[in-house]
Amino acid sequence: MKYDGIVIGGGPAGMFAAITAASRGGRILLLEKNDRLGKKLLITGKGRCNVTNHCSGQEVLQNTPRNGRFLYSALTAFPPEKTMAFFESHGCPLKTERGNRVFPASDRSQSILDCLKSELRRVRVTVCNEAVTRILTQDGKVHGVQTGKNTYEASWVILATGGVSYPATGSTGDGYSFAAALGHTIIPQEGSLVPLTEDGTDCARMQGLSLRNVAVKLLNAKGKVLYQDFGELLFTHFGMSGPTVLSASCHLKGEDCRMVIDLKPALEPSKLDERILRDLELYQNRSMENALTDLLPRSMIPVILRRLDISADLQANSLTRQKRRALVELLKAFPVAIAGKRPVSEAIITSGGIKVSEVDPKTMESKLVPGLFFAGEILDCDAYTGGFNLQIAWATAYAAGNSVPLE
Repeated sequence: MKYDGIVIGGGPAGMFAAITAASRGGRILLLEKNDRLGKKLLITGKGRCNVTNHCSGQEVLQNTPRNGRFLYSALTAFPPEKTMAFFESHGCPLKTERGNRVFPASDRSQSILDCLKSELRRVRVTVCNEAVTRILTQDGKVHGVQTGKNTYEASWVILATGGVSYPATGSTGDGYSFAAALGHTIIPQEGSLVPLTEDGTDCARMQGLSLRNVAVKLLNAKGKVLYQDFGELLFTHFGMSGPTVLSASCHLKGEDCRMVIDLKPALEPSKLDERILRDLELYQNRSMENALTDLLPRSMIPVILRRLDISADLQANSLTRQKRRALVELLKAFPVAIAGKRPVSEAIITSGGIKVSEVDPKTMESKLVPGLFFAGEILDCDAYTGGFNLQIAWATAYAAGNSVPLE
């Protein structure tokens, strides 16, 4: 069984790479070990699929903290506007939401998958549900692949098997072993865009509390700001999650860190102090636990009072000026000690993978093995939340699919 080329992995990058190559006239085989294509794609964006970000290619690079420079050529050739044009011109209307996040107008990731599957059929890509066991080489060049059932000959292979996040969707790191067997360096994987665990119990006490419009900073042990953001976060039984926390996790590299939250970013300390004074006067005969209900979510009040060593039963008009100032300081800089990340299996994206210095950034071809190409999450590149990681998948897949040799 002979093909011009073979794509391993039926996720976003694999499907798009196969479409791109086949649209140039190639006879392409797409191999996916799951019983269906796009299993992980269906759960992205909480089932809505944040397909890209409506920004420039340069802005995608600015939102890619890990090896963004490597992606310059790919994102120049295939920026977000081309991603949007592809889906809209192939019968999948899109819409742009807050933060320039782009979703299918249907609010269903199935619409994106249906569009890709339709195009795979149109350009006549052969799809087989078989698990690859190894990539075959001859005289140092790619010669085909072996599956549990068959051997397929081809002059090139695009490896698009994803990372190791959400292993139930088939992302079990197979591609890393295939590449390593051919001499590639694999950067150790860890979770990126992953919730953070707290070194303490305060988050658990506020479990389920979602905060909007807060400013966050991730600081290392020396107080250096590793990342800062503005937006939403969620307290959980283990620590914190939400968009700002997930993006901050990209910068957590095994060192002692703390997240510092400005709970009232719109108020300068002096204005916040005035606001607190008004509430204390208004509720002067109430306990502190009840006097702060206009200012803070109810589940947060006991945590704040405990940190300041203020009795919940203390009458509001008995609060000292010193304690009031300490309250202002805490609301402007509420620290949470970080114990680490949740397991990589819970991450949205994988950090680590194929070492990018061993890959040609213009073509995505291996510098070590002629005929071996890469696309998507298998590469050691990861970005913030907001559609940037899927944009990297489309761009690298386009680069690989446009660069493979066709007779």
